[in-house]
Amino acid sequence: MKELLVSLNKHFENRIRLGIMSVLMVNDWVDFSAMKETLNVTDGNLASHMKALEGERYVEVKKQFLDKKPNTSYRATIEGRKAFEDHLAALEKLIKSGR
Repeated sequence: MKELLVSLNKHFENRIRLGIMSVLMVNDWVDFSAMKETLNVTDGNLASHMKALEGERYVEVKKQFLDKKPNTSYRATIEGRKAFEDHLAALEKLIKSGR
């Protein structure tokens, strides 16, 4: 059981980061406002968790102007997708071991 816990990725332990990656796994690019609304979090909370995931190279950031307004969008990197899939697989093993 202990070895299963070691397989979990500590970067996805927080519910917001788990939510961010879940949203990014099923969408190509998601803008900041849509992510904020989907997860029902504050600007600062979302920004800090995104920064942490970006630091791990799990998310890619695209900043641009749309109709002269700044727009920030995110997507999961290949590395981020792999890390998240591995985390989900470890969770599944942990759940199955408890039966």
